[in-house]
Amino acid sequence: MYSDIEKVLISDEDIKKRVKVLGREISRDYKDKFPLFVCILRGAFVFLADLVREIDIPISIDFMAISSYGGKTESSGQVKILKDLDTPIEDRHVLIVEDIIDTGLTMDAVTRLLKTRNPKSIKICALLDKVERRIVNNIKVDYYGFRIPNSFVVGYGLDYEEKYRNLPYIGILKEKVYKGGSDK
Repeated sequence: MYSDIEKVLISDEDIKKRVKVLGREISRDYKDKFPLFVCILRGAFVFLADLVREIDIPISIDFMAISSYGGKTESSGQVKILKDLDTPIEDRHVLIVEDIIDTGLTMDAVTRLLKTRNPKSIKICALLDKVERRIVNNIKVDYYGFRIPNSFVVGYGLDYEEKYRNLPYIGILKEKVYKGGSDK
């Protein structure tokens, strides 16, 4: 598994430090608002677990499972809800917690759907922001851990074919792993 990683892009220590800062910012901004954190499964679960331990205000949590990759390395743009929220969000402050935002197609679909349910507010917190891949430019990432280059990354919840989620860091996956063949 470790031999499939071209290089460590973000160390586990850097992730811990940044998550702590995000926790302080979110706690400050949502003081007295009792926000609902909506975790986008499966990739964001590790980030959410660490993030909520850094939050010092009352919150609630719910989960959505979205499919837009269909086992591929790039989003198809077709978003399918596999698991919807159990919690009503009308008049709630909603913070979507996502692992990575690249094209913005998935997040655009999710935010459009959630807005139809009349929340007080919707904000986005993403561990990784891959701005140079953005297709949908109206996506505002309110809180982000790291801006990253256009590389295929795994670890800390992010996967390729359901592998690598348990790596404690964010690593760039060797191209030969997801494209097959030899190193180029």
